[in-house]
Amino acid sequence: MGKSSQKQPMFSPTDIDNIKWFWRNYLKDKSPWLLLVLAMVSAQALVYQQFLSLTENGLRVIFEDGSLSQLIKVCAFVFLLFGTRAVLSYVTPRISVWLASNAVRSMRQDLIKHLLRLDLSYFEKTKSGDIILRLVSQVDSLSHFVGQGTVAAVRDLATVIVVSGYLIYKSPLLFTAAMIVIPVLVLMMRGISGKIKEVQQSAENAFGNYMSGIEEMTNGMRTVKISGQEDRERDRLFEATNGIRDLMIRLNAVQALFPPSIDVVSAFVYVLVIGGGGYMVIQGGFGMDAAGIIAFLLGLVIMFDPLRLLASFFAQLQASLILLDSIRGVYREKMRITDHEGSVAEFNTEGDIKFDQVKFAYDPQHPLFEDLDLMIEGGKKTAIVGATGSGKTTVLSLITRLYDVDGGKITIDGLDVRDIKVKSLRSSFSVVAQDIVIFNDTIYENIRYVAPNATEEEIWAAAEAAEIADLMRARGSAPLGPKGSQLSGGQKQRIAIARAFLRSAPILLLDEATSALDQKTEEKIQGALQRLSKDKTTIIVAHRLSSVVAADKIYVLDMGQVVEQGSHAELIAKQGLYAAMYASQKEGYAT
Repeated sequence: MGKSSQKQPMFSPTDIDNIKWFWRNYLKDKSPWLLLVLAMVSAQALVYQQFLSLTENGLRVIFEDGSLSQLIKVCAFVFLLFGTRAVLSYVTPRISVWLASNAVRSMRQDLIKHLLRLDLSYFEKTKSGDIILRLVSQVDSLSHFVGQGTVAAVRDLATVIVVSGYLIYKSPLLFTAAMIVIPVLVLMMRGISGKIKEVQQSAENAFGNYMSGIEEMTNGMRTVKISGQEDRERDRLFEATNGIRDLMIRLNAVQALFPPSIDVVSAFVYVLVIGGGGYMVIQGGFGMDAAGIIAFLLGLVIMFDPLRLLASFFAQLQASLILLDSIRGVYREKMRITDHEGSVAEFNTEGDIKFDQVKFAYDPQHPLFEDLDLMIEGGKKTAIVGATGSGKTTVLSLITRLYDVDGGKITIDGLDVRDIKVKSLRSSFSVVAQDIVIFNDTIYENIRYVAPNATEEEIWAAAEAAEIADLMRARGSAPLGPKGSQLSGGQKQRIAIARAFLRSAPILLLDEATSALDQKTEEKIQGALQRLSKDKTTIIVAHRLSSVVAADKIYVLDMGQVVEQGSHAELIAKQGLYAAMYASQKEGYAT
């Protein structure tokens, strides 16, 4: 692994492509400001060149002329130079951070927009910790690097170039001898860069796992507490933090190779200049005197400090390239659920919904549906029941195009759902699900979430219809706690029902809407659901059969296949799987 890393170029084709992408999308339009920053950092570098020239003249004043007025004049110019540099040192980072913050804000906003357009499958296969890491930590680190690290590096590079130019002007021979070690530095940097990228990538993966672990712990804290597994969670997260620590130490160990390497090179060069320059002064004929050698040596001191910082910047650059590639990796994720050129926005939402020989698999090795046929009549209640894993909820996912079928087709009034614009299709559905998203806000705002432009009267009407208006009045502006922790399951369900009333779409999807409720609470909520489903095409997905008794038609799924269909009375009369499931659940209620 080490040898392969050393053979890698300092900048891979992917690195170069990512840098071009960032420049083209987020920095190119700010070119005038960037040129201003470049001019200011160049001016800071020129301060050092002028300082060297004034220092050399000042030394000659001391050693030769002995003029006090000339010495005062030199000192005044030096003070003026560094005063100018101080002003520029304040203004430059202010502008550069402003530029970088705006660029990275645009990138973060684009990242959010792209994420929200991605298919559901991306979020189901990607750990939330990885997404949070990219949106927060990696973007912030990149912002700091671009806004401060890069500008400082440009300033240091300008200093090296300007001071080098001055030293070459003073003595090309001495400068060439001093710079003979530069190829050694370049080879060393190339050898270390691959290792930095390797360790940084491992560190980012470890951070992603750590953040996912924290989220899993907080989401499952109720289970953790009840089962007394605090020590186990502590050990699990401690192990993750130990891994992050070890990787950070490894990364620092690699990055730390740069500064001492510069120091060793500096020592070699200083000795060479002192010895070689001293020989030039002693022998004469080289156009160098004591003041010139001192100024030359001072120039090297000034130049090698920025070189040391540039070496550290180079190490940070290798790590930041990993961050940039990780962030851009989100953009490489493509959307499969999209509109095509002939997609239509208008369709008959009251038509029949038909599954025609539908094939679908989450995993190609384990197909779920093979030639599935269903007919959901418009304006009627259709229930889909079956054991866990039979494909009930997947039916809803395919109708709403959260996934596309692998074969066959799904039509609404004869129109393939893939020929309907995604936004138009999904706007025709209202959903009441078991997994309800409740925000840490008021009940009023939680209901309004599905229709931000709804009037106050419409929101209160929806709350009244869902029988949660009294609680909304009682709680007023009080937030509901993270994920609605201050509400009961029945109260959360009523918020979901109120949202469906407010949205008032023509097709209603009830996905295990009462499965988490006790029988008494379910009976209370069923009244609101009955009002909600009136005159709408209603699809009920349920494991609890008491909620589907009134359906016009019931499909029984088993292992992705329809094994029975009919009304409740017809299925009971058949004495098949449905009748057995119903009898078992009824017996459970009785006990």
